[in-house]
Amino acid sequence: MTANELRNKFINFFVSRGHQAIKSASLIPENDPTCLFTTAGMHPLVPYLQGAKHPAGKRLTDFQKCIRTGDIDEVGDPVHLTFFEMLGNWSLGDYGKAEAIKFSYEFLTGKDYLNIPVSRLAVTVFAGDDDAPFDAEAFELWRSLGIPEERIAKCGKKDNWWGPAGETGPCGPDSEMFYWTGELPPPEKFDPANKLWVEIWNDVFMEYTKTAEGKIVPSAQKNIDTGMVLERVNAILQGKASCYDTEIFTPLFNALDRVRGLAEAPAERVPGERIIADHLRAAVFIIADNVTPGNVDQGYVLRRLIRRAIREGKKLGIERAFTSEIADAVIASFREIYPELEAQEDKIKSELDREEKQFAETLEKGTREFEKLIGRVPPHIEKKVISGKNAFYLYETYGFPIELTVEMAKERGFSVDVDGFKEAFAKHQELSRQGAEQKFKGGLADHSVATSRLHTATHLLQAALRKVLGSHVEQRGSNITAERLRFDFSHEEKVTPEQLAEVERLVNEVIAANIPVECSEMTVPEAKAMGAMGLFEDKYGAKVKVYKIGDVSCEICGGPHAANTGELQSFKIKKEESSSRGVRRIKAVIGAK
Repeated sequence: MTANELRNKFINFFVSRGHQAIKSASLIPENDPTCLFTTAGMHPLVPYLQGAKHPAGKRLTDFQKCIRTGDIDEVGDPVHLTFFEMLGNWSLGDYGKAEAIKFSYEFLTGKDYLNIPVSRLAVTVFAGDDDAPFDAEAFELWRSLGIPEERIAKCGKKDNWWGPAGETGPCGPDSEMFYWTGELPPPEKFDPANKLWVEIWNDVFMEYTKTAEGKIVPSAQKNIDTGMVLERVNAILQGKASCYDTEIFTPLFNALDRVRGLAEAPAERVPGERIIADHLRAAVFIIADNVTPGNVDQGYVLRRLIRRAIREGKKLGIERAFTSEIADAVIASFREIYPELEAQEDKIKSELDREEKQFAETLEKGTREFEKLIGRVPPHIEKKVISGKNAFYLYETYGFPIELTVEMAKERGFSVDVDGFKEAFAKHQELSRQGAEQKFKGGLADHSVATSRLHTATHLLQAALRKVLGSHVEQRGSNITAERLRFDFSHEEKVTPEQLAEVERLVNEVIAANIPVECSEMTVPEAKAMGAMGLFEDKYGAKVKVYKIGDVSCEICGGPHAANTGELQSFKIKKEESSSRGVRRIKAVIGAK
């Protein structure tokens, strides 16, 4: 079964069971201050998991593009990916655990679907603790469907409890499904620690909520949230040891072989080839969602991915620009599924070309710094060594891989303290992981009154910016907490103090007018006909929510918002700066006189 067949079978299965198929949302979360990227299918559905009405109904299914960067340094092995697709089905207060488990079992074992023998399946359920009881319902449901009791493992919170991803919010037990990848027959008793049992699906039962006091209490709305990683399941169904061995990556590797001038494909792909394919695939999708390489947030991650791919290319002997040729293969492979790739093709390739050229200049500067380092060593010293600290400096500042430093040092009669480099790198990696735990911790966005008002302020801010700077201004991302808003928008030049003052004046004028914030549900064509800006329109499917603020602002948006502009009291811009190439950033607060 190909990835396209798997994707279509999944969506069609759930559509035939009353679910509405919705489109993948952007990789850039809308108004979730805890995440730089969409890391799971639940992110775009946060308001609806918390009780808001979704325009498409209570039963949804989708394939969601995701980015996870917590293990970016592990990419290159057969397992880890930066970009992946998550297949999911959702119940927003509609059906419960019984239907969810039966749907999963039917899709996994049905001859018209994955047709997996029950003998190769095993599951886990929540064992129970002081917060919530043993999930006897899930246990009995799986057993009634034909999963032997010895193939149902009872696991604790670490393995079978989801959320909350933030400090508070929906959470609950989950049930994970595993597939035996070893020799047949599978062992009769299921041991989750045996790596030959590979997780392929997870059903999350959002039955509880964690309160600000840390208590786990029953939820007012009980939801179902499931997730299946397309690339992993695709490889398993094809009997492949790695998703890099499937048709998903073959066109990318073929393009890389052409760049390298190889007459035939290598028998096995080395880590550097996997890094290039993974990182540039991720970069293509990120740029298509209007992110450009930069020094902060999403732009920084994008830059790191591109430059790491280029470094690996140099280690493979590629001395010319090549990233846009790999991008061609990515776009050709995914253009029908994700039309935004084709629509943004010119921008994707130009950004890659520009970043590649800029990085070449950085490497040139790094080479000069290398020469300075070895020039400081007195000629009479017999044992000439580049310290681990200096080797890591070259890596961190100029992108020099340790292998390049070792090779250049050897040519000049130097050695490199590789162990010292590894120690410095490990320390850096640990700090990065700690930062990632904070930056990429995931979770449900804050939907407090304060945050809702600041969300409304972003609509007023965008309207004012378009009036002062021009209609080219479009939102490129936002980050909203209860204390402040951060709004990224397309604009090439620094906004002058006079322009900022006028933007502030316009927003405060609307606030003083106490205009109601009106919400309507309609089709996308209807929204466009009334002039609504549709920056996130692909997110909601056939019907969308449109928030209208008098004649000032009209946008397709998921909410939440203030009831009227007067609730904002006042608006003050605190800072204006560059976010990335062609994107400016404004930080502002409300309620400050």
